[in-house]
Amino acid sequence: MSKQKQVWVSPSGEDWKVHSAGAERAAGIYDTKAEAVVRAREVAINKEAELFVQNENGRIGWRNSYGNDDFPPRG
Repeated sequence: MSKQKQVWVSPSGEDWKVHSAGAERAAGIYDTKAEAVVRAREVAINKEAELFVQNENGRIGWRNSYGNDDFPPRG
């Protein structure tokens, strides 16, 4: 089974960080969450990855998959 690709938007002090799971460096640091989400969505689409967006408290606020769905809905 292949490792699932993930892109995260996380709080980083006063800023917001975009990073991929397992990466040592952030893809970018942004002043606002909205700016970070725009960039993270671009990265997730290019990597066909799942996007996780955290709230200020670190909990996952929402997520979206931009890759192939292993279990698509029926009907």
